[in-house]
Amino acid sequence: MGHLNCREKATILDRDGIRRALTRIAHEIIEKNQGVDRVVLIGIRRRGVPLALRLAEKIEQIEGAEVPVGFLDITLYRDDLTRLGPQPQLSRTEVPFPVTDQTVILVDDVLYTGRTVRAALDAIMDLGRPRAIQLAALIDRGHRELPIRADYVGKNVPTSSREIISVQLEDIDGQERVVILETG
Repeated sequence: MGHLNCREKATILDRDGIRRALTRIAHEIIEKNQGVDRVVLIGIRRRGVPLALRLAEKIEQIEGAEVPVGFLDITLYRDDLTRLGPQPQLSRTEVPFPVTDQTVILVDDVLYTGRTVRAALDAIMDLGRPRAIQLAALIDRGHRELPIRADYVGKNVPTSSREIISVQLEDIDGQERVVILETG
């Protein structure tokens, strides 16, 4: 992730920390939903996608049950679309299963203002009518602008607005860690 004029301030989670956080979230999902019957995971692109796939893997190891995983591209649902440039980059939304009457667990890397999640809620409602929607975030950094909170959090990290949380995942970034960057 090309963050110019930023210096690395601290590592919040290393590879093992990320693994442990996801294992705990997987257990919490199973517990809160009394199993995973009618539970589906939907990762918000980009880094919510590998996180959702890993959660599904962990849930299967724990419960012996497969959980469907979909991917959501919320670009067109964002309320700040005009600020993203003239032609926003679109990936694909892939939700190859019905969401109606399912418990949908949205998975994202960092929960910040809540705007990404609000856009994801709109996108899911366009796909059907879930029984419930829950939110899992690897990092909750605070600074909410909308009344949205996560049901499952890997780690709460209070940050200043000058700080950037950089989640780096093997699948996308070639390394595995979460760091705080400070803009100078």
